[in-house]
Formats: sequence, structure tokens, C-alpha cells
Amino acid sequence: MSEQELKLHVPAAARKALEQEVKQRDASRIRLHAMYFDTPDRELARARVAIRLRREGNVWVQTLKTPGNNAITRIELNHPRPGPILDLSVYAGTEVEATLAGLKGELGLRYETDVTRLIRKVRNRQGTVEIAYDRGLLRAGALELPISEIEFELMSGKPAALFTAARAWLRRHGLVMDARSKSERGDRLARLAHTLDGLQDDEARAAAIDEFWTSTGARNVRLDPAMSPAQALGAVAAECLDQIIRNAAVLAEVDTDGIRKAGNPEHVHQLRVGMRRLRSAWRLYDGWAGLPPAPLQEGIRTFFAAFGANRDQDVLQESIIPALVRAGMPTFPMEAPPPSAPSREIAASPEFQGWLLDMLEWSLDVPAAATGPASGLAGAASPSSDAIAANGVTAGDEAATTLGLTGEDAAAQALRAAEAAGAVPAPVDWDSTHAPQIVPSIIPLVPPEQETPPTLHDLLAARLRKWHRRVLHEGRHFAALDIPSRHALRKRAKRLRYGLNFTESLLPAAKVRDYKIRLAAVQDVLGEMNDLSVAHDLYRQWSVQYPQAWFALGWISARQEELVAKAERAFKQFGHAKEFWK
Repeated sequence: MSEQELKLHVPAAARKALEQEVKQRDASRIRLHAMYFDTPDRELARARVAIRLRREGNVWVQTLKTPGNNAITRIELNHPRPGPILDLSVYAGTEVEATLAGLKGELGLRYETDVTRLIRKVRNRQGTVEIAYDRGLLRAGALELPISEIEFELMSGKPAALFTAARAWLRRHGLVMDARSKSERGDRLARLAHTLDGLQDDEARAAAIDEFWTSTGARNVRLDPAMSPAQALGAVAAECLDQIIRNAAVLAEVDTDGIRKAGNPEHVHQLRVGMRRLRSAWRLYDGWAGLPPAPLQEGIRTFFAAFGANRDQDVLQESIIPALVRAGMPTFPMEAPPPSAPSREIAASPEFQGWLLDMLEWSLDVPAAATGPASGLAGAASPSSDAIAANGVTAGDEAATTLGLTGEDAAAQALRAAEAAGAVPAPVDWDSTHAPQIVPSIIPLVPPEQETPPTLHDLLAARLRKWHRRVLHEGRHFAALDIPSRHALRKRAKRLRYGLNFTESLLPAAKVRDYKIRLAAVQDVLGEMNDLSVAHDLYRQWSVQYPQAWFALGWISARQEELVAKAERAFKQFGHAKEFWK
């Protein structure tokens, strides 16, 4: 069976109030102790399968879970057990039989969860939702992680019921979206425990712990050539949102609140990459699939800029200033204006988390485009009364019969249609001089074939080719572009790169590989130039008070000149890239 659910983290400050609200009505409490199994090489985790034995009060249940067809759906197989006995025979004849039969290692206990769950049901106009609030621990070896999460599971009705319920609780309690399941968190914790067992050096152990909360980069999206543009955009948007949500969760310290600061500048960078990719996807599918409502599109611009202020500070501190110091810049108190809000505060805010929830709901059911190229792809005119009226005359009794009209009634209706279309001249005396010209219409025996609509591959390849040509055209005149034009070109190059990543599963791999290498070289140069431009503006402000800043301005200007020449060479090489769209 499949289940649809949303899971959100409950911050420490909200736990008491949220628990009291869950208890307000007919809530039940149950103790859940689960044991998860896998092979030493994590064969099940790599196959995206989780198997557990869970004691639910005094009852044992064996559960196998696999991902569903979207971000909120899971396939779940439950079997009652007489005790803590794992029975793989119950999966004979199921879709997971081949995976289990192919395991090379021996299954063993990998990690456990021990939680107390509060359960209640709520109803809204879209359906009934079960709310489960879990508090407890996740254990793997000697390591533990706290569990404090609330799940919204659809019991009946439409998926919108989930989002309506989750949205209300998120706003009241400042909840944070977390894309990780308990099994994913447990698997990572078990891997960390195994790694730490083999390390003695404190520095190496600290690095391994930091890796547990490493940032999430972009993942490949595989598109089915038979997908509609709306379905393809939904798949792409889901992956982009997953990248954003995962990095935001670490910045919001879902695992480490009050213990350590796990979020770092790379999480901010990857979160913004996810946002930029999402915006690029909208541009790629514009006209072929329905885009999010205007408030959601405005939201991504607002939050992107807010995180960007933090990102600019990070680049200055980590890249620009160290390079200037190495070049011999005299030191002075460099204090850049602080961003309006730190990254953690933005990531954990109800406004941003609410935007993520709304975006996730949109991505699950992307509509077809109301207008634009897609709206007319599959349509072709068919013979109708309009075709007869176009010339202002009837086409005979046989045509009338085809249309479901007969006799004088048919002629009268066709004439009225012709008059309405303005195709019949005003009545005149009938004589040879003023007789209206009669042009007959003929309905073919077989309707003409409808034009075959372009495939998803054809649509995307054509748009990417158009983007390529514009980037290359502007790049060939790079030295003559002013700063704003160079900045716009950089954004177009990024959009092209992301659009290619979204489409490459439909394209010839050899050509794409060559193209990506050349495009990446262009992006690297433009990215460094943009960082220097931001730094240049800051040092110009500081130069009013600190003469030492003129050193930085001179160094930045010299480096920018070097990069202009480097950019021209990169664009020249880019012009020789293999044409993947052919």
C-alpha cells in the first residue's frame, strides 16, 4: 500500500506548546521501538529500501518501505509478527523480491529508534489527516540523535488536506521542513559510527562529524521522453526543492540546535544554487507548463536576495581578503555592512518555511500551460459547421447529414451560421448583374491527419539552442560589454548550464560531456569576475576612510583585466563545442 505524508521538525522552543495542542482533543499515546536492518555494505539503503521490526505497544509489526512517485508518497508493506523475528519470505512474489534475493551480505541490525508518539486526527474541507508527534532518540552504536518531528499523514481525501493542516501548524509553531526520513538519518548515523570506530586522531574525527551535516549539491534528474512538459517540470522542480530543503534544514539546525553550528557558507551557496536552478527550470518550461502563482515567484526573488547578502560576506571573508593579504595588502579594520538577517534566521523563519511548503504542493501537480506554445501543440482543425459557413454557402445534403442536420432545417442553420460569420452579403435583387459569387466548400472523406506534436526532447533542445546562441553571441563581444551586461550574461550562462543539466538524460552523452566542459570554463571566469565586482564596490566605500583600500582596488582592477582576456578565450573555445541539439 502507499501512504502520503509530510514530516516537519519541531524546534525546541515550540515543543511544549505543540504537545499541548496535540493533546487538546482525543489524542492517544504509544511507545514505539524500531530496529532497522541492512547489510554491512548498505545494499538496502543504496537500493532505497528500508526494513524494520517495530514494537508498537505490545504488538510487533514488520515494515518495508520504498519511495513512491513523488516527494510525499511512500510504498509501505506491513506484516504483523509474533515477536522480534524478521521474515523475508513474506516478500516472495512482490516487487522487492529481486532486490532481497540479490543481497550479497548478511542482514544485521544497523540502527534503532525509540520514540513516544502522540496521535490525533484532524479534518478539513479536503480530507482527514492523522497527526503524529514523535519525541525520542535515534541510536547507532555509541551515537545518538534526537528525534522531534511531527508527521501529517493523509487518511482520506485529497493531498491538499495534508498541506492545509501542515501550513496551519507551521505558522503557529515555527516548524521546519526536513526531507530526511528516520531511515535515512539512521543510515547516515550508522555510517558515521562505523567511521569513528576506525579513527583515533581528534582532527580526523571532527572532520568525519562535520561530514555528517555536509551540504547537498544538485542531483541528476532523469526524464522520461514520454513525459508531458508539465510532468517534466514537476520532476525537475521536486529535485531543486529537495536541494533547497536539505540545506535549509542544516542551516536551521534541525539536529544540532544548542549543541553545535552545523550550517556553514557552503550550505548557503548550495541552497541558492537550488533556487537558481528552480528559476532556470521555470524559464526553460515557460509556455509549455504552468508556472507557480506570482506570490511564489516573488518569494524566491526575495529569499534569494536575503541569502545572497550572507553569501557575499562569505566570499569576501573566505576568498577575496585572503587573496589580497597574500598579494601584500596593508591591513585595516574591514567591516562590511552586516546582512539584514543571518542565514540561520532566514532558513528557520515561518515565512521561508511556508514558502517551501507552498512550492512543494505546487510541484506535485504542475498544470499544463494555459496559453503559449504548448496550448496548440496537439490541436488541429477538424471539419465542422464553421468550415461550411466560412464561404457562406451550404455543402449539400451529404455534408448536412454528416453534421447531424437534414432537409430545410440544415440549410437554414448553415445559412444563419454564414450570416453570423459575415460571409453572406446583404440581400439583393437576383439578376445576372448582382448575383453573389458562390464558392463551394468540400468536406473530405477522411479528416486530415493532425500534426504530430513535438516531443519533449525537441522542445527542450530547441530552447537550449536558442539560449546557447544568445550566450555565444554576447560572449564573442565580451570585452565591449559594460558591467551590467556582463552580469546579465553570467546569469544567462548559468541558466543554460542548469537547463542542460535538466535535459541531459534525453541528449547524447558524448556531445553533452564536451559541451559541459567548455560551458563550465566560461562560468568559472564569469563567477570570479562577479565576486570581484562585489568586492570592488565594498573597497571603494572603505577607501574614503582607509587609504589602504586603494591597494585592493588596484589589485582587483588588474585581476579583472586578466579575466577579460581569459573570458574571451573561454568563449572562443565554447564556440567550438559539439552541438548536442542535433
